Amino acid sequence: MPVDPSEFIGEVLGVPASVANVSEETVFQCPYSGSKCSKRSTQLSDEPYPICSVNRAVAGIRQRIAVCPKRFFAADFVSDVVRECWPGEEKPSNPLVAREVQMKRFGNVDYVIADVGENGAIEQFISVELQAIDITGSVMPAYRAMRKEAPLETKPTYGLNWDNVYKRYITQLIRKGYFHHHWGTKIVAVMQDVVYDYVCNSADFMRSADVRSPSVNIIFMAYRFEDDDLNSDSKRLVLSKVEGTSHANLQQAVLYKEAPDRAAFCDRIRHSLNRDAQLDLG
Repeated sequence: MPVDPSEFIGEVLGVPASVANVSEETVFQCPYSGSKCSKRSTQLSDEPYPICSVNRAVAGIRQRIAVCPKRFFAADFVSDVVRECWPGEEKPSNPLVAREVQMKRFGNVDYVIADVGENGAIEQFISVELQAIDITGSVMPAYRAMRKEAPLETKPTYGLNWDNVYKRYITQLIRKGYFHHHWGTKIVAVMQDVVYDYVCNSADFMRSADVRSPSVNIIFMAYRFEDDDLNSDSKRLVLSKVEGTSHANLQQAVLYKEAPDRAAFCDRIRHSLNRDAQLDLG
């Protein structure tokens, strides 16, 4: 049965997929960054792949899920970070934002908010990383149908790459949190609330609402999507939760989980031995 592509695609170029109009003449201007969309797909050789968010059931509830980190530009995360997370009691007197700060043996962070003195000295700083979630599979069939203003003949096969967030991003965050601990400051991870909930459920680390505590060097700033008052198809980002931890707490929770049952693992060994024996006989 034909289905509406907007059942699967949430937003395109900042516009709800239900009313989006992406034609050959589209300049692919991202409303959040103010520049041309930078997302790409190997299936589109000469133009961007401007999917901002998808619709997907999480914990049995259909939700709008950001798949592009620039979607968080719609929230004033810089002001939120300064207000909620700035190290120490005094607010910065001259906060400036540096983008894509890189250094050898460190990697890079998306943004650094720095308090810059009159002589150009960096008085204090706090790093910020924006984390969306990748798609597994593809919603390209739905996007192509939407471009043609036609219904989708079959549902696309896609999901959310939760493991990539946990294995790759959290590992990097532990390492960068360690560096920031030695620099006497903090790093803020901006993400959607459903992604943060997944991280917390996967690694039950100690968390604190007192993010200005010297013991906190990693802060999670979670935003949730809410219906826009003027258009129910449109969503706005609202700050949902601000919690902190340390690189040591996060690392311990990731590395030292409760071990699986030994007897169950022995059963899996026997299963593999039997399988391999059958293959050898064949």
